[in-house]
Amino acid sequence: MSSSSALKVALVTGAGSGIGRAVALQLLKDGYAVVLAGRRLEPLVELAEQAKAAGQQALAVSTDVRDAASVEALFAQIEGTFGRLDVSFNNAGIGAPAVPMDELTVEQWKNVIDTNVTGMFLCVRAAFGLMRRQVPQGGRIINNGSISAHTPRLFSSPYTSSKHAVLGLTKSTSLDGRQYNIACGQIDIGNALTEMTDRMTKGVLQADGELQVEPTMNVQHVADAVSYMASLPLSANVLNMTVMASSMPFVGRG
Repeated sequence: MSSSSALKVALVTGAGSGIGRAVALQLLKDGYAVVLAGRRLEPLVELAEQAKAAGQQALAVSTDVRDAASVEALFAQIEGTFGRLDVSFNNAGIGAPAVPMDELTVEQWKNVIDTNVTGMFLCVRAAFGLMRRQVPQGGRIINNGSISAHTPRLFSSPYTSSKHAVLGLTKSTSLDGRQYNIACGQIDIGNALTEMTDRMTKGVLQADGELQVEPTMNVQHVADAVSYMASLPLSANVLNMTVMASSMPFVGRG
């Protein structure tokens, strides 16, 4: 793959499954060369081969977002292969067991924070640096937040704390990026049906302690939303967008 001034380049972390995979497929359809990053190489390679068969450009890179050296190697490969990055969708994230706070281990807390906060920061930092020095300067960073960036679920303190931190990181990046033509926004997703949220169809603990099945939505709606955010000129930005199953218990009191 060679660098081209006409080529749009996007990065998707956590691209091997779920939301990341859906967004990567949509960005490929939109004409981007897509860098597929994730810890498990096999699904990334499978997706890259699928893209190649469809006449699209994709590059699979095994990456652990928690590891600064791994993230640096990812961005060095992006710059070396394409010369620039236009869109970075920072999607990789994990949760912790839904148990009372005092039953969580420090390791479980740190695993979520290391992935969802430090991992997000490392990717934002590297994207910001590349977008700042590339010519033409600028680009768009899109962070995967969650409705948990605004309202918690029961027994979700690590995940909720991490997503509140992502919201602060998004706003700071949006402000810091202005002078370099770097736009940063966040998509907050509620109950997109993926392997990670399959439990919603079986019953989720509510604020009153009851177990209830929750409505879900097709993950393609998330992909379409990210596609829209990515399509804007850098003079416009979606700072925050919430895409959710309409009837899920978010705007109602628990």
